[in-house]
Amino acid sequence: MNTVEKITPCGKIKGIEKEDIIEFRGIRYATAPGRWEYPETVTSWEGVYDATADRECSYQRRSFEPDEVCNAFYHNEFRRGLSFTYSEDCQHLEIQAPKNAEKAPVIIYIHGGSFTGGSYNESHIDGTELAKNGVIFTAMNYRLGPYGFCSHPDLTDKNGVCGNYGLYDQLCAIEWIKNNISAFGGDPDNITIMGQSAGAMSVDIHLSNPMCKGYFRQCYMMSGTALQRKVLKPYTPEKTRKFWDKICANANCANMEELKKVDPKTLYYAWFDACKTEKFSMPLTFPVYDGKLLLKDSFKMNNIPDMPYLIGMTTNDMIPGALEFTIRSFAKSALKHNKNGCYLYDFDRPLPGDDKGTWHCSDMLYVFSTLGISWRPFEDIDYKVSRQMSDMLCAFAKTGNPNCDSLPEWESSPKKVMHFCENTQFVPWDTRKLVGNMFSGKGTSL
Repeated sequence: MNTVEKITPCGKIKGIEKEDIIEFRGIRYATAPGRWEYPETVTSWEGVYDATADRECSYQRRSFEPDEVCNAFYHNEFRRGLSFTYSEDCQHLEIQAPKNAEKAPVIIYIHGGSFTGGSYNESHIDGTELAKNGVIFTAMNYRLGPYGFCSHPDLTDKNGVCGNYGLYDQLCAIEWIKNNISAFGGDPDNITIMGQSAGAMSVDIHLSNPMCKGYFRQCYMMSGTALQRKVLKPYTPEKTRKFWDKICANANCANMEELKKVDPKTLYYAWFDACKTEKFSMPLTFPVYDGKLLLKDSFKMNNIPDMPYLIGMTTNDMIPGALEFTIRSFAKSALKHNKNGCYLYDFDRPLPGDDKGTWHCSDMLYVFSTLGISWRPFEDIDYKVSRQMSDMLCAFAKTGNPNCDSLPEWESSPKKVMHFCENTQFVPWDTRKLVGNMFSGKGTSL
């Protein structure tokens, strides 16, 4: 393994030198004193930091059960043959950069997984092709599920802040990258914030996060835009009290202070069992109005920062008709109040190999040019669509406009989308198809 060293504001760091790019993995970006404590951004370290291997991601279901059993579809797509380590102390990030980069545009990517699963080092998340095309790619792990999104009011700190520990991890990663990326050849004044699913929901929150004001030049959201602004509005911590009281009882704890001390597996299954008995448990482990980072007054549709937006979904994406509604609502509001463009797309190339269509997350293989890791019998047209989507992202990161030689002309509009398919074209939304997919059961996250 060839290595390379850089000098950062935190100190020296050693990474991996490849043929076309350099990469640094498992960089410690923050520390937290303990469970349900807020993180602090790392500002220095001793000696040369070894960033040649991935480190822990957050505990999640696959930490305790065979992933190929509990999540067979996504295991087969993204995690087969890989190994992961887990911890609550999981604040690590990666950087993939062009060799000898100077003032290169930067992407900060936040992974999805319903705020309960995932990690940056799954096989489909890879910035190699982006780095080859002059863009620096970064991504982070953050605390998930009961470790990152507990919001019992009894945990409110002396400043009146409660919950969202995973969001504060993300904020520290964003701050670390902003403060250190120039050492890797990146331009801290040209950052694209990007996320998919729960990652896109996180991005949407950080757009309105007062501590991130002015940090981002562009924003790219996949399969999660405005869901919490329009449909699944955040709860207050008080609304989650009974749910977390139930978790305490499941763990045989009298209060949250006792629950803080139980081992990670006990906490996970106390939470998991509570989720199974709660009618609609998902929002109870979503971000909440915490009193500082996520505020009711700033998280509104008429308060969308003025920057270029790139927004996409797949045509079999979870609840496709609802996603079209939230995307178009976001775009209408952004274009009404802002001067910059808002470019929309849908991905409608059914993946070969089965009848699952354009399932939730499937477009990521094309955007990141990671078709080669898949078992699927991809055809020439798949590689063409992948090149179109990768070129789109590189152009957007560099200029704030996704138009490029690979694509037809693309306008900023809530009424029309770039329809990525066998014959990619810029067309009106096919609302009937998307709503039909939703009610026929073809809209799925599998």
